[in-house]
Amino acid sequence: MKPYTISFFVLLFALQASAQHKLPNVVILATGGTIAGAGESSVGTAYTAGKLPIDALLNALPEARKIANLTGEQVASVGSQAMHDSIWLKLAKRINELAAKPEVDGIVVTHGTDTEGETGFFLQLTVKTAKPVVLVGAMRSATAISADGPMNLYNGIAAAASKRSENRGVLVCMNDQLFSAREVTKTNTTNVATFQSPNTGPLGTVFDGKVEYYHSILRKHTIQTEFDISQVNSLPKVDILYGYANMNPVLLEAVVNDKAQGVVIAGVGNGNLYPTVEKRVKEITRKGVVVVRSSRTGSGRVTLNSETDDAALGTIVADDLNPQKARILLQLALLKTKDTKKIQEMFFTY
Repeated sequence: MKPYTISFFVLLFALQASAQHKLPNVVILATGGTIAGAGESSVGTAYTAGKLPIDALLNALPEARKIANLTGEQVASVGSQAMHDSIWLKLAKRINELAAKPEVDGIVVTHGTDTEGETGFFLQLTVKTAKPVVLVGAMRSATAISADGPMNLYNGIAAAASKRSENRGVLVCMNDQLFSAREVTKTNTTNVATFQSPNTGPLGTVFDGKVEYYHSILRKHTIQTEFDISQVNSLPKVDILYGYANMNPVLLEAVVNDKAQGVVIAGVGNGNLYPTVEKRVKEITRKGVVVVRSSRTGSGRVTLNSETDDAALGTIVADDLNPQKARILLQLALLKTKDTKKIQEMFFTY
């Protein structure tokens, strides 16, 4: 081979290496879920969640390495119906560790869709970085026909690699849309367009790897919050009860007897309570159990001292947080205080 031919290949390698070095560095933290699921049939709905490791997901998506330098870590391997507090704490702490490294530009979390919105909101309140943190999932397993996971993951990486995603709080990227983790929720059991933000809509879109934002979240998040979980190893016990006509107050007594420090009630309409439940709520709040009124309706605000006299009951309103997200905020609030006035302010702040 002639010397100038060798020089050409050396130069080409150097240019490729330089281009690779200039790409943003994105870390993928995997927790399992349908996006990593595998089944025996490509058309059936039966599959095992979290079966594929993160390396397998990334190896099946070579296009993503053209937009970011990628590394992957397996934090957990569970279906998100099995998500629990210890994984939340482990995940938040690891994100904070990675985000503190100057060489890390963004973080993507792969997650099952059942509790993706809950994990996202927990991270929204506990992650201490302005760098992009993006959750992605899938409604179809990795072995299904038209699996949505690869595109969701690609789009999530594109969002995490984009400077435009900085300081927007934790994001959820699904079905070409970008949502605030505070606002998003799963609204359909099987449809790929299941993720919606009923009160606010999406923040932006990702299409052909191009990230566009149209809105911003105004509630405090990430580095703006007062919640520090760096030394926290467990969260206070908070349960959710679902409101309905002729609701049985014994259910409330059961969770209180099980040492719950707080209770979120998914009340009817504007978070309203059945009369016998309301009577029992007044009794337990006087004993120090914190009760939050949320709503089972799926959207809208629960208003303070409206049809329900919160001042007399000693209750807190969830504002526009759904019951499962109200539970998360109450868990974190109880790490700091049991003062209902201070906790109520937190619900209006976050």
